[in-house]
Amino acid sequence: MANEGVIQAWLYGKAVECTEPKPARAYHLVLLGAPGVGKGTQAEYISAKLGAVQLSTGDVFRAAKGKDESALSPAMQEAMKVMKAGKLVSDDTVIDLVRERTGCLTSGYGFMLDGFPRTVHQAEELDKMLATLGIKLHGVLNYTLPMDEVVKRLSGRRTCKQCKGTAHMIFNPPKKEGVCDKCGGELFQRDDDQPASIRVRLQAYEESTAPLANYYEKKGLLINISAAGTPKEIFADTEKLLANL
Repeated sequence: MANEGVIQAWLYGKAVECTEPKPARAYHLVLLGAPGVGKGTQAEYISAKLGAVQLSTGDVFRAAKGKDESALSPAMQEAMKVMKAGKLVSDDTVIDLVRERTGCLTSGYGFMLDGFPRTVHQAEELDKMLATLGIKLHGVLNYTLPMDEVVKRLSGRRTCKQCKGTAHMIFNPPKKEGVCDKCGGELFQRDDDQPASIRVRLQAYEESTAPLANYYEKKGLLINISAAGTPKEIFADTEKLLANL
């Protein structure tokens, strides 16, 4: 995998060791977008075409599960302790987590921060971090889609009770209704994929993200991108906007 050294350093707090050729231009970006808008797919396109590495705080937390505590960084140890107690990880702990991994921000490949910052306080601390490192944030890509369309996308998902594979009633329907193409198991709609549940999650996302979007808009960094259309069409728009930065 390209930039595997940067990704491993991000996940496990190691020193960055990578021999992949660096891109001609290193983009420094923050990614915003509600669940279901296809932000992850766009990150894959950007990484493949422009070289910037997707750095997701969610991936760090997932990678830490099951690891021996002694192998975790101090901030990650604190985060896991809080999560095991069923509490939310504090802003300061997440900030420390990123601060332990600043080598990934200065690797020369560029980065796309995903899941961080989530609050204005985190954004302010990121600004201080980048200023210390002599790095300029180029833009904040905010992928947007009307709530009804997001609900349509997410509520169409069906999960197999047996192999946990997924299908989509609109975009990837099973050959036989209610039956998994992979193993023949029964497909069902998870509670999280019910329209009412999705709307609650989206409302919470919009309320928490609005101050962050306003913060970056005032700094002239917010770039709103419509997530309507095919992934390739959305990436074409993204690439044009990045070229004009």
